[in-house]
Amino acid sequence: MGQPADVLRFDQVELHRWRLDDIETLHQAITESRDHLLPWMPFAATHDRKQGEGFLAYSEEQWASGEAYNYAVTSGGVVVGSCGLHRRIGPGGLDIGYWLHHGWTAKGLATMPAAALVQAGRDLPGIDRIEIHHDEANSASGAIARRSGFTEVERVRGPDGPEAPGETGVQVRWRLQIGADKDLRN
Repeated sequence: MGQPADVLRFDQVELHRWRLDDIETLHQAITESRDHLLPWMPFAATHDRKQGEGFLAYSEEQWASGEAYNYAVTSGGVVVGSCGLHRRIGPGGLDIGYWLHHGWTAKGLATMPAAALVQAGRDLPGIDRIEIHHDEANSASGAIARRSGFTEVERVRGPDGPEAPGETGVQVRWRLQIGADKDLRN
């Protein structure tokens, strides 16, 4: 099983694999963006340093197992968010997750880590699709999926309802099929 590079680049962003010693930058980015993240990210409500350390340790385990690849999003050397590729949608699929620090939104940066992750996903063996999932109330995430070339494929009501205060409980799923051109490169 292949793995993506520890560092990915696209336009104005660099993605760096999260490491255990990144706790200060992770904690600061989440703490400063808590109000911005609360409507969409359940972890923001309970985030503390210990939870951040747990996320980083779990990220190391997931990277080693090939289940997920989590990155710090940087621009100009500053951590501006987090993103990742996750193998949680079944064989042949990856889904992308992302968030940005509130001070870096509305600058076009969110589509850049998505593009870097799509390219990394395309380069992994056995991947035939990449997806983005978000609550239907999160129109900003929908705009990122649309601008990144994904097609909306379905809306599904979650069995447990909304997970965060801004959510409706209806998940929008976007998909990017990885075509036969990928098979020629692998």
